[in-house]
Amino acid sequence: MNLIKNIDSGTSSSAFDDSKLINFNGLYELTKPRLSLLSVFTASLGFLVHDPLIPDLGLFIALTLGTAFAAGGAATLNQWMERKEDALMARTASRPLPTKIVSSEVALGFGIILSLLGLTTLWLWTNLWATTLTFATLLLYLVIYTPLKKKSPIAIEVGAIAGALPPLIGWVVAAGSPTIYGLILFGILFAWQLPHFMAIAWNHRKDYSKGGFRFHLTNDPHGSKMGWKSFLYSLILTTFVFAPFFLELDQPKPGILYLLCSSILSLYLLFPALKFLQSKDRDKSARKLFVVTIIYLPLLLASLVIDRYL
Repeated sequence: MNLIKNIDSGTSSSAFDDSKLINFNGLYELTKPRLSLLSVFTASLGFLVHDPLIPDLGLFIALTLGTAFAAGGAATLNQWMERKEDALMARTASRPLPTKIVSSEVALGFGIILSLLGLTTLWLWTNLWATTLTFATLLLYLVIYTPLKKKSPIAIEVGAIAGALPPLIGWVVAAGSPTIYGLILFGILFAWQLPHFMAIAWNHRKDYSKGGFRFHLTNDPHGSKMGWKSFLYSLILTTFVFAPFFLELDQPKPGILYLLCSSILSLYLLFPALKFLQSKDRDKSARKLFVVTIIYLPLLLASLVIDRYL
């Protein structure tokens, strides 16, 4: 019993050297489960918007597993690359690498294995488009976005491109190749991430500064430029949301359910985005905007999928 307690708590045991043990809970946390789940969720919805009845269950399972592996691998490698910066910030100091629950060598190997598993799964059981887009996601996220975070605020847009690719990956698995509808889904996820992350970046601006991350525009101590940027992308997001009604698509246009839900949700997002732009208490309005973006996305995408069944 004491041995189990020692292993779970990470303390030393007289019989075993805990530095040689693998902390599986730590490995799980390295995958950023909630963020990875978002990638799996949006990839699955990209598939379901095209084929709501899932004509090929094996293909859908391969997409889900491949996306989960790749997302977990990207998250792990990102934390490995930023382990020193994470140790400087309160919001990340308790992660497995700064606390040395998992060694950097184990984290590196684990991240590479997961990424390769994801790419291999998609290569063997989906198609070349999905594999290529997933590989592009890993490159954008790890090779460009991660180092760019310490150099320029444009990193937010680069990271948003990587974060917007999963629904397109899901779409190409179902459709065989990209189409306008799939690109609309990409656009929705891309634009949504900007107000979402602007709210995070503003509320954690001091922490990010400690880590050396440059998410804030220069000469913007009060966040007015971030407010404008957030509101602009909220408008762009609204444009993408209603685009299926106005473009010639290879799929049936959405119906009344999606029209109603997207109209309500667009207003639900635009008002706090405008408040974040105009408010003197930008901390409070940023927290409100963050909560709204969290609620907004699953409801919007779910309404789009459900609408396809009707």
